[in-house]
Amino acid sequence: QVQLVESGGGLVQAGGSLRLSCEASGRIFSINTMGWYRQATGKQRELVAVITSGATTNYADSVKGRFTISRDNAKNTVYLQMNSLKPEDTAVYCCYLHTLLAAYWGQGTQVTVSS
Repeated sequence: QVQLVESGGGLVQAGGSLRLSCEASGRIFSINTMGWYRQATGKQRELVAVITSGATTNYADSVKGRFTISRDNAKNTVYLQMNSLKPEDTAVYCCYLHTLLAAYWGQGTQVTVSS
């Protein structure tokens, strides 16, 4: 079974930066989509950013211009560079790996931005 392990969460002041990583292991198909979603307490889950095997990216409007998603296909790893962080970015961030046949999700990592 595919396993996803996230890292990089923590506490940061508003205006600061943080980088999240998510490495997938197991039987991984080369053609896939990886990305991140987040859920703050009492709020709807939100897709933050996605990236395809061909490096096509999409971002939620709330993070455009501040967050950058990237990937290393050889490692099946996705990264999320978060700059100019705001208190409203506080949430549990989870990564995912998606193909036409299956989807896999990580356990999440907490990001807290203080004002």
